[in-house]
Amino acid sequence: MAFRTNYRFERSERDRQKKAKKDEKLKRQQERAASRQDNGSTEQTEKNEVPEV
Repeated sequence: MAFRTNYRFERSERDRQKKAKKDEKLKRQQERAASRQDNGSTEQTEKNEVPEV
């Protein structure tokens, strides 16, 4: 036997990788939401502008 398995370490590594992946996904979602919000607010103001007569 080359080495003893360390289940606790392996589990903590898997959990760490899962957390990093979830954090990255959340960050991307927030960035996309912020960019949509910025673009949407400028489009809304352009549509709501009343032309002067």
